[in-house]
Amino acid sequence: MRSLRFWSVVLLMALTALLLHVRGDVDRVMPSRPLSQLPMTIDSRSATDIAIDPDVLQVLGKGDFLNRVYAASLPQQGRTELIESGEGAPIGLFIGYFPTQRTGQSIHSPQNCLPGAGWSFESSWMTSLTNSAGKKYQVKEYLISDGISSQEVLYWYQMHGRIIAGDYAAKLFTLADSIRYGRTDAALIRIITPVEPGEERLHARARAVRFAEQLAPLLPAYVPD
Repeated sequence: MRSLRFWSVVLLMALTALLLHVRGDVDRVMPSRPLSQLPMTIDSRSATDIAIDPDVLQVLGKGDFLNRVYAASLPQQGRTELIESGEGAPIGLFIGYFPTQRTGQSIHSPQNCLPGAGWSFESSWMTSLTNSAGKKYQVKEYLISDGISSQEVLYWYQMHGRIIAGDYAAKLFTLADSIRYGRTDAALIRIITPVEPGEERLHARARAVRFAEQLAPLLPAYVPD
């Protein structure tokens, strides 16, 4: 028997499709800067762009996508200590921004795409971050493993000035904002960093959280409020 969660999602998607059809074919699309202009340096980390496979882009659909690895700049003095502490570990950043979801495109949850890439979810929960104004907000947190290595993952949806942790809450806000504002634009932000051999998982988590809090104030220029 299919779960209540499955049918809830089906109902939400059907209602969204019906509503968007009734409202017409044009969304209100807000101006934004392309994700490629996001700073290549955040704190002491410098980025390298990672090409997205054309087959993956076809699955993702029409949107603006960023896939980068931010690596720490390690000074020669203390280099060994930084590596051993895990501070030298890379941080992967993926952002998928959809100016409209009216054309049948929708954001793919990491809960769907990560298992397809060979990762399994070891644990999941919510974690609190603090923005530049001191306000706390929640994002989704996962520990994933491929049987050999583990990675710490943070992700959230960003739309119209909100940071949303849950997949279903994001769909509900998309439906509500399409009614109120004629907008269906939204982005998925995913941060991932390895738990290095011998490193405590909490150190990897702290690294991901710190990067997320540095990234968040930059996003409104690329994902409009």
